[in-house]
Amino acid sequence: AAAPVPAVELGFAVEAPGWRLRSEQFPSKVGGRPAWLSECGLPGPAELACPLCRRPLAFLLQLYAPLPDRADAFHRSLFVFCCREPPCCAAFRVFRNQLPRKNDHYSYEPPSEEPPDEEDNSLSLQLRSGVHLCWVCGCLGPKVCSKCHKAHYCSKDHQTLDWKLGHKQSCTTSDNLNSAIPDHEFLFPEYEVVIETEDDCIPEGLEKCENSELIGNMDEALEAELDSIAKHESKEDKIFQKFKTHIALEPDQILRYGRGIDPIWISGENIPQEQDIPNCPCGARRIFEFQVMPQLLNYLKADRLGRSIDWGTLAVFTCVENCNLGTKYKEEFIWKQDFTEAT
Repeated sequence: AAAPVPAVELGFAVEAPGWRLRSEQFPSKVGGRPAWLSECGLPGPAELACPLCRRPLAFLLQLYAPLPDRADAFHRSLFVFCCREPPCCAAFRVFRNQLPRKNDHYSYEPPSEEPPDEEDNSLSLQLRSGVHLCWVCGCLGPKVCSKCHKAHYCSKDHQTLDWKLGHKQSCTTSDNLNSAIPDHEFLFPEYEVVIETEDDCIPEGLEKCENSELIGNMDEALEAELDSIAKHESKEDKIFQKFKTHIALEPDQILRYGRGIDPIWISGENIPQEQDIPNCPCGARRIFEFQVMPQLLNYLKADRLGRSIDWGTLAVFTCVENCNLGTKYKEEFIWKQDFTEAT
């Protein structure tokens, strides 16, 4: 018997109190600073630099995606970063991290669903492991201010940005530097991602686009060319119509999750072939796990820096064997498909 098709899970962006978005709650979330899973082996500045413009990447989202049949992935999260520096705004990177239920960071028992008696809204930029995080982006911060020796940064870029926006004044005067961290306009707005299972009510049959009738006398070469164009448009229409059909059922969905299923593409152009998706360094192939939908762009307010990031869909592929990493963060593969003029 054929294996059952995994259910598709949809993600929706909702506003949430800060305590729900912290690491100990194992959140799925958009924007803000990363809620790191393991406190060891964080990706460093070189891994989180845009491969094109070399500027630091911004945290886009993370998805909590444990694998129930794997003891070493009882906790498992995927972290997506993107370049938001005009005029580049082109690169995306994704990292996987996982932990067993018994680990050095979190309780064996599930986290409480109740809010804390007194919510602590202070910003902590040092992990319990002692690792310092960048004051601007919340990623690994190996650089430190040479004057106060308290402010940490991932890069010279972010140290300069923080200096201009307030650290110059607070560096030697403020006792509580964390309270003096300004809005650098680098982070995306923060939301919780709530996951729901997609209903099994996909309408049968997609809107069909019939080939145009070719009327009149024409030579065979022109007729063949028009036939080719008509077939191409029909395929494009069918792919985009399928995408729109899935979207129409839940128009606010910002991501679709289904490990091992096929993604839905927004266009017939730039669909990856098997050889386009590199194998994991462990030697295993990578399979589709989730995709980020264009609706997320509505939540990001990304155009306040000028030219903004954009995509038709982002498809994330991960190691089919989910190879064991210890506590390290391992890079996986992300494919960006843009809108075409036809869509």
